[in-house]
Amino acid sequence: MPRYIAFLRGINVGGHRVKMDRLRSLFEELGLTNVSTFLASGNVAFSIDSGDVDELRERIESHLLRELGYEVATFLRSPAELAAIVALDPTGGTRQEPAGSSHYVILLDAPAPESLRSALSQLNSDMDEFHFSETEVHWLIRGKLTESPLFEGGLDRALKGLRTTTRNRNTLQRISAKTGYLEAP
Repeated sequence: MPRYIAFLRGINVGGHRVKMDRLRSLFEELGLTNVSTFLASGNVAFSIDSGDVDELRERIESHLLRELGYEVATFLRSPAELAAIVALDPTGGTRQEPAGSSHYVILLDAPAPESLRSALSQLNSDMDEFHFSETEVHWLIRGKLTESPLFEGGLDRALKGLRTTTRNRNTLQRISAKTGYLEAP
C-alpha cells in the first residue's frame, strides 16, 4: 500500500490552531490509514490504496477547507522521494556547510519555472544560496534563518504567490527517519 507524507502550509499559523489528534482524524475521515503526525507544523504520514497523487492532494485540500474553514496548501512526497530530498547535496559537493549554517527546503507542486529560477538566482549572495532539484528549492543560509536579509519578505517577493511550503532540512531528515528510509541525524 503506498505511503505518503503530506506537508501542510499554514496549518498552525495566523491564528489557526489544529491539535494533532484532530488533524489525524481529518485524514482518517478520507479513508487514509496508518495516519501519524510529526511536530505541530503540519506533517502527516499515511497510507492509501491509490497512487493518484494529484487527485489525493485535491481531496485532502478540499476536505481541510471544508472542515477547517481555510485553505491549506498540501504537498505530497513518498518516503522514497523524501529520502532523496534529504540525501541530496544540492551543491554537488562544491560547498561545505559551515557550523551555524541553515538548510531549508522549499517544496513546490511542480518543477520550478524559469521565472522562479531566475529570481532566486539573482538573490544568491555571500549569505544565501539557492539550488534546484526536482520539485524543491534548497535554500542554504550561512547563519540562522532570521539573520538572512531574505527572512523579512525578500523571499516571498521572489516566490510571487507560488504555492510553496518550507521545512528545515533537519526536520525532513527526522521525518524521513520516522518513515524508515533514513537514520536520524
